[in-house]
Amino acid sequence: MRSVMRSAVKLSAVGLLFSCLGIVAPAQTSPSFTLRQAMSAPFNLDLTAAPTGNAFAWVSNAEGKRNIWVAMPSQDGSGYVSRQITRYSTDDGQEISDLAWSADAQSIFYVLGGSSDNPERLAPNPAHVPEGAEQDIWIISVNGGAPRKVAKGHSPSVSPAGNMVAWFADGQIWYEKPGDVGAKPPQSVHVFGDCKSFIWSPNGRVLAFVSDRGSHSFIGIFSPSTGSVSFADPGVDHDSFPAWSPDSNSIAFARVPYDKDENFDQSRRSGRPWSIRIADVGTGEGHEIWKAAPGSGSVFRALDSPHQLFWTADGHLIFPWEGDGWLHFYAVPAKGGSARLLTPGEFEVESAALSPNCEWVVLSSNQGDIERRHLWRVSATSTAPVAVTSGQGIEVYPVVASDNRTVASLRSDTRIPLRPAVVTGSGQMRDFAPQAIPSDFPAAQMIVPQPVTYSATDGMTIHADLFLPPGGTKCEKHPAVVFVHGGSQRQMVLGWHYMGYYSNDYALNEYLASRGYVVLSINYRGGIGYGLDFRESPQIGATGGSELRDVEGAGLYLRSRCDVEPQHIGIWGGSWGGYLTAMALSRASDLFSAGVDLSGVHDWNIDHPENFQIADTAADVNTRWRLAWQSSPLASVDTWRSPVLLIQGDNDDEVPFLQTVRLAAALRKRQVDVETLVFPDEMHDFLLHRNWVAALSATADFLDKKLRPEKPSPAQ
Repeated sequence: MRSVMRSAVKLSAVGLLFSCLGIVAPAQTSPSFTLRQAMSAPFNLDLTAAPTGNAFAWVSNAEGKRNIWVAMPSQDGSGYVSRQITRYSTDDGQEISDLAWSADAQSIFYVLGGSSDNPERLAPNPAHVPEGAEQDIWIISVNGGAPRKVAKGHSPSVSPAGNMVAWFADGQIWYEKPGDVGAKPPQSVHVFGDCKSFIWSPNGRVLAFVSDRGSHSFIGIFSPSTGSVSFADPGVDHDSFPAWSPDSNSIAFARVPYDKDENFDQSRRSGRPWSIRIADVGTGEGHEIWKAAPGSGSVFRALDSPHQLFWTADGHLIFPWEGDGWLHFYAVPAKGGSARLLTPGEFEVESAALSPNCEWVVLSSNQGDIERRHLWRVSATSTAPVAVTSGQGIEVYPVVASDNRTVASLRSDTRIPLRPAVVTGSGQMRDFAPQAIPSDFPAAQMIVPQPVTYSATDGMTIHADLFLPPGGTKCEKHPAVVFVHGGSQRQMVLGWHYMGYYSNDYALNEYLASRGYVVLSINYRGGIGYGLDFRESPQIGATGGSELRDVEGAGLYLRSRCDVEPQHIGIWGGSWGGYLTAMALSRASDLFSAGVDLSGVHDWNIDHPENFQIADTAADVNTRWRLAWQSSPLASVDTWRSPVLLIQGDNDDEVPFLQTVRLAAALRKRQVDVETLVFPDEMHDFLLHRNWVAALSATADFLDKKLRPEKPSPAQ
């Protein structure tokens, strides 16, 4: 009786929660919802703090309609008031990114439109807008009104003094006074190579940037007042991630040694150690203050953040390093010395931000909760991280407000996708814009995934998230599906994912489970979250495809469950997950009855020919080509028996469309049941929401048709 009462209280609390969010909680006995509903909540990104006024801004993508929102402190001091300030109303595939506040926090610069890394390609235009598309910088008042286009380019950055804004276009630096941008032709300085990664000095007089020259890179120092450029301690390696001293007189940066195999898709647990150097801005002379120990962890591993080095007010540098096999924060005195571990334990720091006063860092990690992310706080003198958030949610990409106290981040859970929220004084998260969630979003009907582990075919322990269909008896038989993420350096978490691509995938997994599938979302070797050795597992991808052992182990795990129909196990995934889907179907068709492959790699020699262009001998090149071919699905297409749906955009900027063309031809030649769905002019990560809906709807329909023909899927 007591447990029944607890359950009733829980359900009442859930109903109250979603009532407060403006969501109608449907009856618990009705788990059915459409895929469109599951994909209807906004996905939010690019949360950024204003330089003054404790305000925040972010980008919201609501069914392909991308807009900027701001959150301002309420006049009564009780919280925040949020509102949308742009009014884009179509699913046109034009991204909004690179938000940059003006110094007085009254305006926001932003970038509208994407770009192609290939200069021979036009800017992405998947909606086929007749006038074409381009990547431009715009500005809008936080009070709304019409935005104004100011320049071609990206990455706008406003000086702390507010007297200059700089940006990149065509790999070069452009700059102008904020009031003059768009009113007259901007000034520019041309530097050999590709310029990227701005960071202003604290006094706002000069700008550091990275000058990427391919085989090496420099730290450039640009003075807008004189138009001059100099370079800090140039060498023959990759210098990157500049960080200013609080007095603006020195600059720290990471130096990563050149390696001829640095573009080769292989595990790298060790290499020539990377180091931290400091250069005098006036003279350009530099010196090393710290160097990674040789052996495991000596290869630089970056955070999922724009900045990697944090120069604190007390004269230390906080930085990431895998010295103990996990990506942790360390602190070293700016004058040099030994580095001190700040975040000990078997977990990984993922993203972080420095407080405006440079006194402490807020970070997101899976400390104490390896399948999720929470926020922590450290300083250069910390003895241990201090928890900022906890619980069953996922908190990522933290930022600190201008008051040096208020922390905000993007967060998700098993019910609602990623959205911005502020940490309250009690450590709870309060959403900035709960009103943005559609009233018919089926939050209360989402299935809570369970963490499980299973053994790969070689005995390695693999973590996974298990989605069980609602209702039914314990051993009632269901079709099952293995979901394989892309990356490969990703981790699926116990809730809506914090990357847009995988948030969409999560929606489909929820939908499949609600439709009666047992879904296993696996974190195969080569992924993040479980330490250096797991991520840098040997023989992955083009060097052996060892991840297939984890995929086959997942199929065997499902086959062993009493609630799974052993002859009705499917598989689906995109990108690297598409590669592993194709590997599973070509080499284990007896285990996987059908699959859906989105934008997968089918011949590694097509995907990354540059991997083989630098080698010591011709024999080395031949060995690599042979191994890459043997690690490709096309090498074993003769044993492929299971039906497959191939999906890809033909303007894919990551995986050549030829991969799908060649595989489809090979399967047709062997009379394998193959279907295709192609999106003209679409990219690797689909830019149009309607294309995501079409692709995932087709995936669900195909799996239904092949794994449960007696129960066709309803209208999506």
